[in-house]
Amino acid sequence: MQRWRGLEDIPQDWGRSVVTIGSYDGVHRGHQLIIRHAVDRARELGVPAVVVTFDPHPSEVVRPGSHPPLLAPHHRRAELMAGLGVDAVLILPFTTEFSKLSPADFVVKVLVDKLHAKAVVEGPNFRFGHKAAGNVEFLSTQGKIYDFEVDVVDLFVTGEAGGGEPFSSTLTRRLVAEGDLQGAAEILGRPHRVEGVVVRGAQRGRELGFPTANVETLPHTAVPADGVYAGWLHAQGEVMPAAISVGTNPQFEGTERTVEAYAIDRVGLDLYGLHVAVDFLAFVRGQARFDTLDALLEQMAEDVKRCRELVAAAERSV
Repeated sequence: MQRWRGLEDIPQDWGRSVVTIGSYDGVHRGHQLIIRHAVDRARELGVPAVVVTFDPHPSEVVRPGSHPPLLAPHHRRAELMAGLGVDAVLILPFTTEFSKLSPADFVVKVLVDKLHAKAVVEGPNFRFGHKAAGNVEFLSTQGKIYDFEVDVVDLFVTGEAGGGEPFSSTLTRRLVAEGDLQGAAEILGRPHRVEGVVVRGAQRGRELGFPTANVETLPHTAVPADGVYAGWLHAQGEVMPAAISVGTNPQFEGTERTVEAYAIDRVGLDLYGLHVAVDFLAFVRGQARFDTLDALLEQMAEDVKRCRELVAAAERSV
């Protein structure tokens, strides 16, 4: 899959293509529906499928300081899109100048002049251009002028976790923030993932017999609510069952929120300086302060046992 950053990266000889545009944070099941439709249309028309997305998130430019927590960094989104059959991903730097493009100018500069769109696939609520003035109806009128079709794909409606709301990144972020990782996974179609480099912390876990990877998360990461979770640690090409702690470590008067993953039943791991990923399966318990160190150790052992059971059950069900 080709990856481009900025319109100037698009090959000069790029031909017709099927295009879909959006932030696509999380590449959740609603996004997957749209992207798969774009890929199917591209195969049908014999042209490549291209996803256009933005960096930073448009809200940060339009309303500075409002950058939403991110469900997936761009490299992860690209991996997921490649798995859906996308041929190219174009990341457009979203600047103040770019935000002022009218919907008509956006169509010409991006879809017509550069990507030579043969078809554009979007969800029903797609908005684009200055002040989000463009919508799928306007896009359809432009398609008649510039010879591209517009397909509108309805999003699925979520089940119990979403209370009947359409799949959305906003809903997923809320569920993650509330610690409902199973509800988030229902929308994402996979466990929520947090990534970053392993850094040295206070090393209390090692002293207590539960050495953890202290993950310095990427900027704007959607970090789950404070608590203990079952999940997996991805490192050095391995996927390891993990007990994950999120929070400030109140037992030791901590003040900084951290994400720490203990690789269950693994000894001697040295992950310092490595980029790792943590997948969250399920909430186990909230953070708590214990009266004695022995009480804490007893609870940690129980947490690990519970996490081991939850991960094993999840792996058996696959």
